[in-house]
Parts: sequence; structure tokens; C-alpha cells
Amino acid sequence: MKIGVIGQGYVGLPISMAAAGVGHEVIGFDNNSALVFDLNSGKSHIPDVKNSDLLLFLESKNYRATYETEDLSDLDIAVISVPTPLNKDRKPDLKYVEDVSKILGNSLRKQCLIINESTSYPGTLRNFIAPIIQNLAPNGVIHEFAISPERVDPGNKDWGIRNTARLFSGLTPMASKNTREFYGKFCDNLVEVSSPEVAETAKLFENTFRQVNIALDNELALITRALGISVHETIEAASTKPYGFMKFTPGLGVGGHCIPVDPSYLSYIAELSGRKANFINLANKINLEMPAEIVKRIKLENNGDLGNKRIVVCGVSYKPNIADIRESPSDLLFKELLAEGALVSWHDPLVKEWNGTNSSDLSNDKFDICIVAIFHDAMVAAEIMDSAKYVFDCTNKVKGAVQL
Repeated sequence: MKIGVIGQGYVGLPISMAAAGVGHEVIGFDNNSALVFDLNSGKSHIPDVKNSDLLLFLESKNYRATYETEDLSDLDIAVISVPTPLNKDRKPDLKYVEDVSKILGNSLRKQCLIINESTSYPGTLRNFIAPIIQNLAPNGVIHEFAISPERVDPGNKDWGIRNTARLFSGLTPMASKNTREFYGKFCDNLVEVSSPEVAETAKLFENTFRQVNIALDNELALITRALGISVHETIEAASTKPYGFMKFTPGLGVGGHCIPVDPSYLSYIAELSGRKANFINLANKINLEMPAEIVKRIKLENNGDLGNKRIVVCGVSYKPNIADIRESPSDLLFKELLAEGALVSWHDPLVKEWNGTNSSDLSNDKFDICIVAIFHDAMVAAEIMDSAKYVFDCTNKVKGAVQL
């Protein structure tokens, strides 16, 4: 079968490799021509996809990347895996989904199963994607539509496409059947739900669950600080309970595409339905305010003034041991520090460039303050402690540092 995977990022490229690995002819579409060139040269930009695997599928002709819409004309299945960000007002922005839907509608010349993996609010497949594509279809061509929300955790060595349960549902029984057959070749656990709206909502709730619990831990960190006790010891004590408790940890905030974004999609559709998502909105607020709370504390513990202080932020990716900087809370931390008049640098051995600047060398530079936002295995705790007079650790990983 000929499969088109639209978007070759953290979701799309792994799906492309999985489909190619079971013998499909895969067209990886992306409108970034430089990325397409790199992919066709065997250069992966995703840590979870090895260059050797990419080269293998290129040589076998099971995979090729393209930015030409003409290459999508005769697909049997098209998988949509594009970003669904928030706009400046933190409302859902479906511009990429809309653009891709128009591309598919104008390009497909025969019947195709279109599967959406991009995260969005319930009703997106039925009321947004399907009408756009079908209205642009050639006369007599009736497409099938399904949803299978992505569950990708970059850098996770235990859970991947093969062993992570996959939700799916079609707009028709035939769409559901064909979706099962497609994913069943490279996914071990397929879970069919009664409607696309259930699958879309479940995806949002998965990450809202994490957002809310992380926010609860972050609020606990502020409370325990006021009480003069350790938040980390408190959480460890609570986690000894063998039932009814799930451990989360406090930190600088939340990052990546999922946790900071998905709850806002659920809150948005809730408000459109006449129900305000108070709990979700509060969790968003708490996590977004953590960088300001941390800067407030660091300022207090440094004579109430950060003006002209040389500060280095260690870790600007959104999670340990990956270079992904999407929605990194370090960005908010930087803005808060700059607003205080600090001279801010950053250090991250995994990130080549961030906001047009390069990583500082802790072994050569000395700072007044070091803030550990994310701790990678590639970092050296002793080097971090030697880099500044005052070291504040948001991760509870650096011994001897001031802890959150």
C-alpha cells in the first residue's frame, strides 16, 4: 500500500519508519524543503529515529521524503501528523491542520483513508478535517476518515509505537476496519472506541491529568516552603502508600507539545459547550506562574536584587535527556530573569542553538547564580556546583544545591 505521512516531526517520522518497516511504500511529506533534503540524505533530526534505519528504508525504496504535493495524488492512506499549537491568546490554532486538509483535498485523485494523529479538541475530525477534504475531492471520490491520536514520548526507551496502546475510531465502520488493519501491522495493542470524539477527548484528558497533578505538586512546593519542610521528602512519604496515590514531582513548569497545550484545547471546547473548565484553567495558571515564583525566591535569597547578576540557566529543553525545546518553561524563566535586569546565559549539552544564541561553557565561565531547570545525564553535577556561588536546583538532582 502507498502511505503518505503528512508532517515529518516527532510524530510523523517515527510513524513513517514503522509503516516502512512492515513493507509499505511511504511518502513522508513536509513543506520544509531543507528537512526533506536531510531526510532523503539519510539524516534524521529525531533522536528516536536512527540514521541507519532511515538509510535502510531509503535504499529499499520503502521511504522517501517530499515537499511536492503531486506525490500525494495516489495514496491509499494519509496520516496527518502536524503541530496543533496555541495562538497568542492561548486558544487552539488549527492553521497547520487546515493547510494540510486543503493540500490533501486538492491532491488526492482517488479514494483514500485519512487518519488524523494530530491532537485537537473533539469534533475536529468530523466537523473540520473531513468537510474540508471531502469538499475538495474530485467528483465521485468518497474518502474515509478516522482518528488515532499520537502517543509519542520522545526519548522514552521503554514505551514506543509497538508496545503503547493505540486508540482509534472511524467515522464509518469501514474506516475503523481499515485503520485497525493499518496499525495492526506495527502496533501490538489497538483499542477501538465508539466515536472519534471519544478518542479525541481521551487524548486531551491524558495530558490534562498530568498537567493537573504537576500543578498540584508545584503548589505543594510553595506550601511546604512556607511551612519550612521539604516538598520532595513529603512526596516520597506519600508515595509509600501502595494504593490510591500516583507520584508526580514539582519543577520549573511543564513543557513539550502535550502537557502545556492539550489541556487548553479541552478547556476551549468545554467553554464552547457552555461549561467553564475551572480546574484545568487553574492548573494551567499554576504551572505558567512557577518560573516567576522561582525567580521571586531566588531574588529573595540573593539580597533582593538580581540586577546585573550573571545568571546561567542549565537545561533549556523541556525534559531530561532530549534536545526538544518545544514549550520549554526555561523560556518563561529567561523572560522573568531579564525583567529583573539579570545578565542571563544558558548551558545545555544537548541543544545546539536556542533563541539565536549558543550554550555557555561551565568549565570556563563563572557566574553569580546557576539555576538548574533540567538535568541531563550528560551534565556534571560537580561542574554545575563550581559554576556559581549560588546554585538553585528545580530538579532535586544536584546535591549541595538549594532545592525547590
